[in-house]
Amino acid sequence: MTNEAGMEAAGRFGGKVAVVTGGASGIGLAIVRRLIAEGASVVAGDLNREGLDALACQGFLGFPCDVTKEADLEALVAAAAERFGAVDLAFNVAGGSRPGYIVDLAEGDWDFTVDLCLKSVFLGMKHQARQMIRRGKGGAIVNIASLNAHVPMHAGSAYVAAKAGVELLSRNGALEFSEYGIRVNAILPGLVQTPLTRRHFDNPDALAAFEARIPMGRPAQPEEIAAPALFLASADASYVSGASLLVDGAWAVSGYPDMRPFRGPVKWNGA
Repeated sequence: MTNEAGMEAAGRFGGKVAVVTGGASGIGLAIVRRLIAEGASVVAGDLNREGLDALACQGFLGFPCDVTKEADLEALVAAAAERFGAVDLAFNVAGGSRPGYIVDLAEGDWDFTVDLCLKSVFLGMKHQARQMIRRGKGGAIVNIASLNAHVPMHAGSAYVAAKAGVELLSRNGALEFSEYGIRVNAILPGLVQTPLTRRHFDNPDALAAFEARIPMGRPAQPEEIAAPALFLASADASYVSGASLLVDGAWAVSGYPDMRPFRGPVKWNGA
């Protein structure tokens, strides 16, 4: 039985150990809560110590870390194995962006976005897969990409490039890890109401522009991304690997709104 949020009876992930990056808020937080509710032990990595502390409960470990640093992600995975004895599931969720038109975008803002959205997924997969391979019992990795892996947006070049990279990196992981019994898939969300997208929800005109392009007429809630992410990590998806699942209210069929009215003019003056 399920309710409107898609919550199933607890126990689907009983005895499983999961690592979640970006687990203190938004989609990552929703994934953490669902995993715990369904019986998993969870280690969440995030810079938001306060958010991690608020999740404190039995079967949960909050691990402050910078997901763009390899040593931090290696330590996160090691902490899960040490505390709970394994890493069976991994969800690479952490992301963010510093937007700007291509002619305006600073190198540092490009690096910030690509490192956070793409490099962190590579580093996470590297050490999550190593741990799963050592144990020899397979596993599942789910990476959060974006609708923007397919659909460009004004002032979003770094973000769309990074998210497109996440999608293809996930497929490459599926190719390389299959012999070890490790599945890798990607979720491509549309607009989701999270702290990172607050600026769109605080601007009624911007929100209306988004909703006009989403055939279902509304943004998603984080729980609506967590549910399909957990499906891809579950035994119900045992023959699914290398897949990209759009979770966007059919947005991909209609295109991205023109964001220029909300981003402002190009700053470069042609000089």
